[in-house]
Amino acid sequence: MKSLNRMIILNKIRTEGPISRASIAKQTKLTPPTVSKLVSELITSGLVLESEQGESVGGRKPTMLVIDNTRFHIIGLDVGTKMVRAVLVDLSGFMIDKIESPIPLSISKDSLVKLIERTISKLLHLHKDKEMIGIGIGMHGVVDVTSGISLYAPGLNLRDIPLKEALEKKFELLVKVDNDVRAMAFGEYWFSNGKKNDNMVIVNIGRGVGAGIVLNGKLFHGEHDLAGEIGHMTIDLHGRRCSCGNYGCWETLISGPAIGKEAQQRIEEGRETILKDMVAENGEKLDGEFVYKAAMAGDKVAQDILGKTGEYIGFGLTNLIHILNPTKIILGGGVAHAEPFILPKIKETIAVKALTKQAKETEILCSKQGVFATAIGAAALVLGEIFEGDFPVGEES
Repeated sequence: MKSLNRMIILNKIRTEGPISRASIAKQTKLTPPTVSKLVSELITSGLVLESEQGESVGGRKPTMLVIDNTRFHIIGLDVGTKMVRAVLVDLSGFMIDKIESPIPLSISKDSLVKLIERTISKLLHLHKDKEMIGIGIGMHGVVDVTSGISLYAPGLNLRDIPLKEALEKKFELLVKVDNDVRAMAFGEYWFSNGKKNDNMVIVNIGRGVGAGIVLNGKLFHGEHDLAGEIGHMTIDLHGRRCSCGNYGCWETLISGPAIGKEAQQRIEEGRETILKDMVAENGEKLDGEFVYKAAMAGDKVAQDILGKTGEYIGFGLTNLIHILNPTKIILGGGVAHAEPFILPKIKETIAVKALTKQAKETEILCSKQGVFATAIGAAALVLGEIFEGDFPVGEES
């Protein structure tokens, strides 16, 4: 019970601070002596600070409480297919430092773990003065969240990587591992001061398509940690073949490579577009980034492709809205950078397809966290364990 009360008080301060002890007691229905005792322990642990005096309501001004965001620090990592991105953040999510380590084209499990360890060690060495409390990892592919094992990383063709075990042994810090899109989703939720009843979905659209789902303030993993593989729901029965073997998956319509294929088809049809010259000049295969650059340069074909992509995204998001009815949906990944061209079409499509007025008005927005969004979200996984779990910080055993 003490642990539960501590969690309640800590999160009340996190989401509503500055807040007084009296207000905490009133809002949580805990007794003032209980609140006072647990707040004292939280101050001693270094998680909570007494700040300015609040407004008096007929007596002595109350002392307000806030989270001490600057004492403890976390390292968050995004382990993708080509790069390990790492950040050092404080408890507010403020990014103090960031580094990137390229992943070789061919790499073994042991070599990948060593690369991750070197990346973490570099940040630790650069910030010896910072007090670290944990490491979070957003790993692409399928992850066993309980054991912290990367079961399958398709982009690296690796299986059964014991990330949690290896890193906890190496650094003697709490390590949390989850799928990269779920990590991104939890970061968006956590650092927006999400409430307990928030239901939100992050849809990451890049080389592939996946989702992170937050229900009632908790990451939803599904029975076997597979929740969020929405890129493989069928949108077009007669569509292109997907990497999964099926036809017409959402991913074959809205991913970066899918946008590139659509652009290539327009070129072969003889459409007037600068995309043809861009490919000839760079000697590279068309992808979503080329199309975005052409659209920004005013190319009508590229703009039309991205508009159509927005329409297809809208179809899939309408399905999500009807299944999950989230408070909001946030789009991340490289394709989301084309916000000016895709977002109007997305909203227009949902406004036509969704069943109710409220569903039609579901908030849709693009993430502003950039390429380090997953790494920052991975750090939030550690914060979730500290603020909503039993992991003690700054407390004597």
